[in-house]
Amino acid sequence: MIYDRFQQEAIDHIDNGHSVIVSAPTGAGKTAIAEYIIEGAIRKNLGVIYTAPIKALSNQKFRDFKGQFQDNIGILTGDVSINPQAPILIMTTEIFRNKILDEPESLNKYSWIIFDEIHYIDNPERGTVWEESLIFLPKHMNLLGLSATIPNIEQFARWIESIHNKTVKVVIEKERPVPLHFAFQCADVVVDKLEQLKRLRSSKPNRLHSLITYLQAKEGLPAIYFVFSRKRAEELAQDLYGFKFLNPEETKEITEKYEALVARFNLKHEQSAQLMFPLIQRGIAYHHAGMLPTLKEVIEQLFTSRLLKVIFTTETFALGINMPSRSVMFDGLRKFYGTYVRNLKTRDFYQMAGRAGRRGIDKEGFVYTRVNPQRINYEEVRRIIFGQPEEVRSQWNTSYATILNLYEKYQEDLFKVYPLSLHFYQSHKNEQKQALKLLEAKLKMLQENGYIYNKELTAKGKFAKTIYGYELVLAELYEQNILEQLDEFGLGVVAASVVFEPRKNQRMPIGISKTSQHLKRTCEQIYDQIKGKERRYKIYPFSKLPYFHLCSSMETWLRGTNFAKTLQMTDCDEGEVVRYFRMSVQVLREISQAPVASYLLKDKIKETIRVINRDIVDAEKQLREG
Repeated sequence: MIYDRFQQEAIDHIDNGHSVIVSAPTGAGKTAIAEYIIEGAIRKNLGVIYTAPIKALSNQKFRDFKGQFQDNIGILTGDVSINPQAPILIMTTEIFRNKILDEPESLNKYSWIIFDEIHYIDNPERGTVWEESLIFLPKHMNLLGLSATIPNIEQFARWIESIHNKTVKVVIEKERPVPLHFAFQCADVVVDKLEQLKRLRSSKPNRLHSLITYLQAKEGLPAIYFVFSRKRAEELAQDLYGFKFLNPEETKEITEKYEALVARFNLKHEQSAQLMFPLIQRGIAYHHAGMLPTLKEVIEQLFTSRLLKVIFTTETFALGINMPSRSVMFDGLRKFYGTYVRNLKTRDFYQMAGRAGRRGIDKEGFVYTRVNPQRINYEEVRRIIFGQPEEVRSQWNTSYATILNLYEKYQEDLFKVYPLSLHFYQSHKNEQKQALKLLEAKLKMLQENGYIYNKELTAKGKFAKTIYGYELVLAELYEQNILEQLDEFGLGVVAASVVFEPRKNQRMPIGISKTSQHLKRTCEQIYDQIKGKERRYKIYPFSKLPYFHLCSSMETWLRGTNFAKTLQMTDCDEGEVVRYFRMSVQVLREISQAPVASYLLKDKIKETIRVINRDIVDAEKQLREG
């Protein structure tokens, strides 16, 4: 194989035994470097771990690599375990971090760790997981980090060098193999120079039909249209119903493919699959997190067959999933970032824009941005598209479970861990002091509330150390003997409540069962006590409140009812329900792995998982069939 300059440079460093971090634009071909490591490891009978930031990407990589490397590939996420002893093991970063802390000896046979999308370290909710994984990285493992373009990549590499005392080579590629051409729709006119926007004074609204007609004339299909709302993705796809992008032969082919995939994934009687069908026959589709995972996979497979010409999708479609197109369109340049709507980061813009231009097919990729001057000004458009990508900054915030695991190994020496963090490396003295104070406050709270006694973890502490993110509420339920007394229904309801995150203004369903009402009251009382203590110890952010919005759905599902009836018990999207049920399975597995959990509790959990993890919820089944 002939490699590009940056790929060859990285491979030369790998052959010389060095760890490497690669910063390159989306679509530049970073995966080829990972494949080189995997091929070499299989030849030499060595192990490789490949981590991805989201389960959808882990699943995609498993499918891709399975085609290439057959039985050498396995996958281990919270809800999927296929061939877990394989030499090449794909997993989420959380699973890798947990293995480092809980069972480091299980990593002895792996010589490389590949972190895909390593810039995720600055994700506010989950970035700490990457940081902990890098701090505690076993000495025998080399590292390949794959990243979007980030300006402080050298600083990032020097930090890793400083804590592991080994060379980390940096490889930077700024050019894309397929250059991008930018154009803008404003006042319903398409222009290809940003400066021209200033002359468009008209208040005429942008029409989707005008842009699509323009794209067709320029032979700009297939195209991905990025939109920051699930509902809008569906509405825009329906708006395009009048267009027919396929000739009779293509219509016949896509119909046959869709029907075969729908049958394979048992979607024939799903209303969402039926609603999508008329759009599919025209070469149109939508794709977002609220859809059934199996239906999303059907759409992805149709898109790779090049029969889908326009797909309306949310940003998760841009994250690592290898789905390039000729053009990319942006519905706007503002999105919801955790707590509020703000203008896009340059790095996020290019993560999506980078899907334009198919290597080996297109000479250039086309990126169309729809601009409404009443929502965003000219200078902000310039900054987003032509500005410098944002630096990666640490989001350090160690979980209680991590602190308990570290205390078990190092006692008070755990405070020596913080100076190894990227946060310490990047921060001023004042910020360092605050972070250390937060760590001290969390440890003090654990010591003074029965998790640690006489420098040893108590039963409650041993329970909490296996459950990352939801440890305090569940540990208190365990200590009060409530978990042990719950039946399969109660266990399922509690698991769903700790993982569920309601949308803004989403209300609790009315008429929940007496059992769930009682559990809700108990959990809320426990949570209020926890929050009160966290406030007293000045611990922020507070632990997550359990939300019981899915309790009726979970009870219905646990009775063996079909998914359509289960869905009637909630106002959540069907894809959300599946995702939360899968997360519930993961939490239940973590509870059953607690060394202090009784055999009775483990048996009940096993049965609860068996009933939840069936049909459409069974992620493993989806992967095996896909």
